[in-house]
Amino acid sequence: MQMVVDSLRQKGKIYKKMQEVSPKELGIRNRIKIYKATDTHAQLWAIFAVTQKSRLLMKDVYKFEEIYEKLSLYFAQNFKYKVIFIDAPLCSKAEAAFKEAGWKIQ
Repeated sequence: MQMVVDSLRQKGKIYKKMQEVSPKELGIRNRIKIYKATDTHAQLWAIFAVTQKSRLLMKDVYKFEEIYEKLSLYFAQNFKYKVIFIDAPLCSKAEAAFKEAGWKIQ
């Protein structure tokens, strides 16, 4: 979590509250870190941190959209911003799909 907070702080994003959500709570089996954050303007952020060795493809975009929907239903509220931290190479079509869906890629 410290890596996520530090990289967002460098970009000028400061959060009042940050809560980690276990993937088991959402009923998913992926190895992913999920955070729900509230910034100083009371806006809600959904932050995903993904570490994997293989390239992220279009099927992964759909998978993360489903996880985001489950997160929204779990907290019964919509998030203003969606951010994803990716350590793996990213397919150009997947990157375009992420941006089209409203994700910010870090």
